[in-house]
Order: sequence, then C-alpha cells, then structure tokens
Amino acid sequence: MNIYSIDFHAKCPTNGIRICYRLRIEVKFVIQVEVIVDVINTITDGFHEAIADLLFAKFGGRQTLTADHHSVNIQTIREP
Repeated sequence: MNIYSIDFHAKCPTNGIRICYRLRIEVKFVIQVEVIVDVINTITDGFHEAIADLLFAKFGGRQTLTADHHSVNIQTIREP
C-alpha cells in the first residue's frame, strides 16, 4: 500500500474564504508526486464534497479529505 498526503488551499465558493485541505490517498499502485501536485494546482475553489469527488475520479484508491469550514470539521472518505 502506498500512502500520499498533501495540504492545499482553495476558496469557499460561497464567501471566498481560503480553506486549508488535507488529502490522504491510499493506493496499491504508484502515483507520481508531480501528477498529484499538478491536479491539486488546478483546484482553486469548490465545495468540499465536490473536490473530494473530483480527486477520487482522478486517483481512485481510498481517499480522505479533511478541512475546517467556518469551525465545522468536514471529513469525506471516498473508496471503491
């Protein structure tokens, strides 16, 4: 099992506040870090759950996306 983690920021589409996300990807294959960084760099805003869906479509595996949104912690888990 390979585990990749990255922190990134995106704006809330409702009020423009900058949100810090933590992504964890668990897969049985290799993902080039440059590919992860390139995909993350395309995410500038979006709702948490929609970002999780997009990342799952790109990388598969088991993914956990965590962030605090206005003092509410959201954690989404995507897995096959």
